[in-house]
Amino acid sequence: MADRIPVVLVAGFLGSGKTTMLNHLLRDNRGTRIGVVVNDFGAINIDSMLVAGQVDAMVSLGNGCVCCAVDVTELDELFSRLAQPRAKIDVIVVEASGLAEPRNLIRMVVGSDNSRIRYGGLVEVVDAEQFPHSSARHPELITHLRLADLVVVNKADRVPAEQLARLRNHIAELVGPVPVYATTHGRIDPGLLFDEPLREMRRVAEQLSFDELLAEHNEDGDHDHADHRHLHDEYTSVSFTSTRELDPRRLIGFLEDPPPGLFRVKGFAAFGVADERRKFVLHMVGRHIVFEPGSWARGESRGTQLVLIGAGLHADAALARLRDTVHAAAGPLDPQTMLGIWRHTPH
Repeated sequence: MADRIPVVLVAGFLGSGKTTMLNHLLRDNRGTRIGVVVNDFGAINIDSMLVAGQVDAMVSLGNGCVCCAVDVTELDELFSRLAQPRAKIDVIVVEASGLAEPRNLIRMVVGSDNSRIRYGGLVEVVDAEQFPHSSARHPELITHLRLADLVVVNKADRVPAEQLARLRNHIAELVGPVPVYATTHGRIDPGLLFDEPLREMRRVAEQLSFDELLAEHNEDGDHDHADHRHLHDEYTSVSFTSTRELDPRRLIGFLEDPPPGLFRVKGFAAFGVADERRKFVLHMVGRHIVFEPGSWARGESRGTQLVLIGAGLHADAALARLRDTVHAAAGPLDPQTMLGIWRHTPH
């Protein structure tokens, strides 16, 4: 399951900044090959590459990324094409139409029979300036927010700080513990959404590609946007390791009632349950939890290693709760304690 390609859904009302955020992800990631899928029929400008209204029109963006324009009914077939090993795609990002119903996209990804993809979360993009008015005219936007795994409040520089704080508090009341990430120009750290792939290191000196040169230029000349960094909470990555086995009920309790700001959990766990010696790989995005039982590698020590990723996540409190999931009592737990794990295990 760790090798499955995450499918990240990006939704939001017209003009909220979804395409701007995509352009940022394409420019600022490090070597990640992104399959960009645009669920719209209009002329879509992805970083000056035009996809003009054709269903399933695929355009190479020159850096290993691919851009496609599709009807939602064609997504499953496109996922199969992008997930083929020869496509060498690391993550698929689907930009939904500004009027799309994200629930259908979530169901399509979560319910997919494609063994090479997994759900990577729903990111809802909000226009800090226009959202109060647009949500009043279109109440369904509130429903969309409640489906989100991450809310990005974009254009935060266009409203006073007090107004931005009120908006973030209002959204937090609507979405509960879901991270609310404020930014400008659609800028979001790629590490919050997906992992940089491990590429083979160069053995000989090579000329930098155009994309690498562009990335270096952006880093050196990014002073125009230096003010954006204080507007949002930097994403937090926290590691938890235990050589002692965990209580599955307590871990499920942590995952089903996560600390505020937690977006993703990845890793593996060992459980102190009678006759249970398997390794359980875990992927959690938002409210979606998946465990997959497997075997330990030869010579691998049984234990638990988890990485927590979020925005506005209180690391110490999260780690304290995880330490409480360790099975400290003598003797193994009853196999019935695994029921919560099986509930989140694909059949």
